[in-house]
Amino acid sequence: MKKILLVGTAMLMAASAGLAVAGDIEAGRAKAAICAACHGPDGIGLQPIYPNLAGQKEAYIVKQLHAFKSGARKDPIMSPMAVPLSEADVENVSAYYSSLK
Repeated sequence: MKKILLVGTAMLMAASAGLAVAGDIEAGRAKAAICAACHGPDGIGLQPIYPNLAGQKEAYIVKQLHAFKSGARKDPIMSPMAVPLSEADVENVSAYYSSLK
């Protein structure tokens, strides 16, 4: 019985590890106002050099913002934009863009 519980718990933990982050969409909308200058008010890049963020997976946006913030990913425009974001800001902006169609 212990083995079954242990295996079941391990499977549940593994399954939950891939769950999306749950940010606040409305807080993200407010924080993302400055992002609209490049990524557009609806998350569609205003020029081909700016990626579309609308509908992108939340966890992917979180990962990329963390990479810009830490310096693991470098970009002369995005890196300085990401550095001042708090963890809540990252989660909220990611939730907002992933909610867009």
